[in-house]
Amino acid sequence: MEKVNKVPFNEIKNVKEALANMALEQLEIDINSLENLVVEFGYIYLRGDHYESLFKVLTDQETFYFAVQQGNLIWLQNTFSEELFQSTIQQMRTFHGDWK
Repeated sequence: MEKVNKVPFNEIKNVKEALANMALEQLEIDINSLENLVVEFGYIYLRGDHYESLFKVLTDQETFYFAVQQGNLIWLQNTFSEELFQSTIQQMRTFHGDWK
């Protein structure tokens, strides 16, 4: 398995914002219309010069899961559950250590 690295501390906020914004654009959600929008990151690593991530967007109506692989955002439509989200996070921590 290819080694991953932590995203430098001074870059993590910008990376999170960029990934969250890309997800919201894909979902076509107007964040101003939602009071309780939350984006929760399971992990973010740097593999080579690409980000690898798993995160979810929680709204009042639904939870949407996203992955970033080789720098590409993937909406995990109807293929992911909270149980799978949590187990994948644990697996990544086991293989690569804590991402924070």
